[in-house]
Amino acid sequence: MNLENINNYVPDPTVRRLSHYKFLLENMKKEGRLIVSSTLIAKELGFDSIQVKKDIQYSGIVGQPKKGYKISELLAGIDEILNWNKVEKAILIGAGSLGTALMQYNGFKEIGLNIVASFDNDHKKVGKFVNGIEIIEMDRLEVAAKIMKIKIGIIAVPEESAQSCADKLIGGGIKAIWNFSPKIIQVKKDIIVENAQFIQSLALLTYKIRVNKI
Repeated sequence: MNLENINNYVPDPTVRRLSHYKFLLENMKKEGRLIVSSTLIAKELGFDSIQVKKDIQYSGIVGQPKKGYKISELLAGIDEILNWNKVEKAILIGAGSLGTALMQYNGFKEIGLNIVASFDNDHKKVGKFVNGIEIIEMDRLEVAAKIMKIKIGIIAVPEESAQSCADKLIGGGIKAIWNFSPKIIQVKKDIIVENAQFIQSLALLTYKIRVNKI
């Protein structure tokens, strides 16, 4: 297996599907399965088998005729594409209910995301720890981010504070922002922003309830 041949560009919809494949394959591996076909992946996840096969091609992994793909190789290929085979440090702004929930979720570490610090303006929270993560006063954010050479910043604050938080993250050298606020933040083109689409997802859910007259 030569992971160096993996295509650098992968379409966003494929990246999202690959994350689904990843967790399905992890469960199959725990069950002792060694080989899996694109048809089985498609069946388990409700996807089109041809689409699954096309997605897998981006990993550079070649299946065995009439058998399928080695799960261990496929997992390694997917991890390489998603950059989940490396540990990326992140800092989080907002130690409220959402921020606390994110800090308490240990699943991030399993895919290489390590939240190393949290920042908040509430002095009652500063100095406390959540799941081993210290809550630090906001004034120290930019210096701390530079010292720790952080690439990823997570925003979990109310809408009215999101833009100023994004500005502070960028001032600290952050190159990628995971935004859990409903605010569409404005950044320069060299900054990556991924919006956690809670409201959009809920809109689709409630729309489907209406259409299907549930």
